[in-house]
Amino acid sequence: MDSSADKSFKSALKVNEGIEQPPSINAGAARHFSKAGRSLLSPDQYVDGIVSGNRTILSQAITLVESALPLHQEIAQTIISRCLPLSGNSVRIGITGVPGVGKSTFIEAFGKHLTSQGRKIAVLAIDPSSSRSRGSILGDKTRMEELSTDDNAFIRPSPSAGSLGGVARKTRETIILCEAAGFNTILVETVGVGQSEIAVHSMVDFFLLLMLGGAGDELQGIKRGIMEMADAVLINKADGDNLKRVTVAMAELRSALHYFPPTESGWQPVCEACSSVTKAGIPRVDELINEYVSFTKNNGYFARRRLQQSKQIMTSVIDQALHDHFYHQPDIKKLITKVEAELHHEKISAYVAAQMLLEKYFEGVK
Repeated sequence: MDSSADKSFKSALKVNEGIEQPPSINAGAARHFSKAGRSLLSPDQYVDGIVSGNRTILSQAITLVESALPLHQEIAQTIISRCLPLSGNSVRIGITGVPGVGKSTFIEAFGKHLTSQGRKIAVLAIDPSSSRSRGSILGDKTRMEELSTDDNAFIRPSPSAGSLGGVARKTRETIILCEAAGFNTILVETVGVGQSEIAVHSMVDFFLLLMLGGAGDELQGIKRGIMEMADAVLINKADGDNLKRVTVAMAELRSALHYFPPTESGWQPVCEACSSVTKAGIPRVDELINEYVSFTKNNGYFARRRLQQSKQIMTSVIDQALHDHFYHQPDIKKLITKVEAELHHEKISAYVAAQMLLEKYFEGVK
């Protein structure tokens, strides 16, 4: 959501003195350091630990990335800058699906297949609701008992933040650290619904949509836009009595995919089926992703998309920095209370209120 939309949305609700903008980064991460009484390392020590494969130091560095403290952010950005030349060598895979589709069981089955092939994987999540629910879907690693104890796998819960943009930004930075640590496959799972899919799609190379067979209308609960983003549709739980329903669903989805507009990559999205229980179809998913990566690297799309994503990150960082700077100005905080009161009593329009705030802000930055 852009800044203007955000301001008008808040103003339309009610007058609330002293409104604070939600933090773009996790304040809980800062408390984690103080509670543990942990002394900070130097940026060089963090980078050396990450590159050497030290999981503890990698986790500590990610906690710094998520912290709200200025000192932690300063160290984190130094670490990220030094790790950046060592990143970019992984395949980034986004995974989404309707609730109950079995994302966690699929990730565990797929992850174990990858590690059995000698791959090192990192599992991350985008969960903008985690700040409200006090945790994320990956917070309980018992959901992936085998994968969480695999020496070649690293599972990190979603960072808590007040906005999807904040969560996405921290996840992008975490990807850089994980790649520098030698993880050559990054799995990013969407947990929330709606905009989280768009956020994940903007940071991965391959976007996988999980669906169920035999659940009535096969497209129910899936927006057309999400379907159009998918590089592959995978029907999960293709086992037991569900096999016949999966076969029917797969035929319907394959037919539907042909009516979608051509993709920018030139790749034709496909539909396959798998079982996270029997592991049937799991190796095919790996083959499919490898085919996609090879195809897009050969036609140049892979590199173009990575560059496009870097530009998007740059823009989002600028937007967030301007947003934070605006709302942290003492004069702006005072004026917001006043203009919101006038909005409440319908003395001024939302447009005029915004102009007043912006004029005040620009006076201070001249």
